[in-house]
Amino acid sequence: MARIGLLIVVVGLGWLAAELGGVSGLENSSVYVLFSSLLLAIGLYGSTHGIDRAEAREHTRLIVLAVTVGVILKTAFIAGVVYLVSGDPRALIMAVVVAQIDPLSVAAVMRDDRLSGRAKTILAAWSSFDDPVTIILAVYAAAMVSGSDGGGLSAAYFADLGLNALFALVAYLVWRLIRNAPPVLSYAAAAAAVVSAAWSSLMLGLATAGLYLRVPDSRWPARAVSVAFALSAFLMGLLLVGGANTGMGVLLGLAAFAAQMLAALVLTHGLPVIDRIHLGLAQQNGVTAVILALVFERDFGGFVAVIAPAILTVNLVHAVANRTADAWGPQRPLPSSPR
Repeated sequence: MARIGLLIVVVGLGWLAAELGGVSGLENSSVYVLFSSLLLAIGLYGSTHGIDRAEAREHTRLIVLAVTVGVILKTAFIAGVVYLVSGDPRALIMAVVVAQIDPLSVAAVMRDDRLSGRAKTILAAWSSFDDPVTIILAVYAAAMVSGSDGGGLSAAYFADLGLNALFALVAYLVWRLIRNAPPVLSYAAAAAAVVSAAWSSLMLGLATAGLYLRVPDSRWPARAVSVAFALSAFLMGLLLVGGANTGMGVLLGLAAFAAQMLAALVLTHGLPVIDRIHLGLAQQNGVTAVILALVFERDFGGFVAVIAPAILTVNLVHAVANRTADAWGPQRPLPSSPR
């Protein structure tokens, strides 16, 4: 609960700064979008950097299903609920924007004892790799709503997937060259990968690179993620300068949290009950949703006003639900299965 309190305070400071400084039109600022992309890149790298690769291989099927079938299932559920209640034609795009589990938020709670090693690995991979999938779905959803040509979009996304694969390959080759070199080269390569991915928006390639392009001291990525999370909360506050659509935002946030519970129930069959519970209560949103809201604000007015309170709703419900689960259930997770 302390973390959500800190989030609200930092968001409030961002809103106050925007009000006092007369900030407006941030959705038209390329510098703001680039900085937000950098925060997202830090979160993606930090999440996959901490993934236990052996544990991830053991749960490859579940992770792949989570970032493909899980994202689609969550999007369909959220869009259906929002459209049935509000009749808003933007429901599909709103659903895609909040469907992912934000890697910045997840990385910030990776040291939480409530999660077993197994659950941490699955959640870190889920949150890291559903972002690129979500971004692809988001643009397709926008094209459907606006009536854009799907054929051209398909070609563009196949090309984008190719560029992401090339990015991951180059990062792998760099890692092979420097893995036995002085540690400073590992830090430099990791920083270069994060910055270049933010600039080029090749987030899938960066998330993949984080699995092998690692730095010797894992505390540095964790510290960077903590700073990025705080900055993203401040930037989220700046988005509220034009006011908030609280009712729609709360509806969207509740639907997103319920969708994660549904997806986890469907996809985690066979895992221990305690892990299924915590994966079901793992929905969080942050800088990824902020970035997508900024992008779509240009074409669909009022996006920021809905997404900002939705993010706060999701994170508040996350804190309350997990605190309640800890009070009613086992205080510590079961150990990971032996490898």
